Amino acid sequence: MSAEETHQYLTFTLDESLFAISIEKVREVLELSHITRIPRMPGFLRGVINVRGHAVPVADMRAKFELPEADDTVDTCIIIVEVMVEGECSTVGALVDAVNEVAELPESDVEPPPRMGLTVDAAFIRGMARRHDDFVMVLDVDRIFSDEEMAALVSVGGDAPDDEEEMAV
Repeated sequence: MSAEETHQYLTFTLDESLFAISIEKVREVLELSHITRIPRMPGFLRGVINVRGHAVPVADMRAKFELPEADDTVDTCIIIVEVMVEGECSTVGALVDAVNEVAELPESDVEPPPRMGLTVDAAFIRGMARRHDDFVMVLDVDRIFSDEEMAALVSVGGDAPDDEEEMAV
């Protein structure tokens, strides 16, 4: 008898809904810090942050999923994830309402999403699972952004001064 395969997921909330992404895609979770706005970017792009000397684009997941706007709180944070774009790995920040926990979900508990009644586009959702008394929408990070959106996100990346470095005036 073989053990059932389980996977670890980072769970987070958006507008009182519970979501999960594979822990394999998560580099780190950061407290909300100053986000530099970039003009003429897609509406879901909040701006960029400095992560160890690199400009990392931050996508507001509420805006991306067309959920109602909400003020940032002490629980608002940025999940730094790695996504595949045309065969290359890119780093993106995902602004979420709150991070909950790392949860283990048996693969057999992840079922296909329902065809209707979801608050987000089903193309982003790998499946749904039950966690305690809630349903968890398991996201496919590599499918959240279209190729055009990823091109816009990647175009704002690059080097940014380290916090310790002085900027020339």
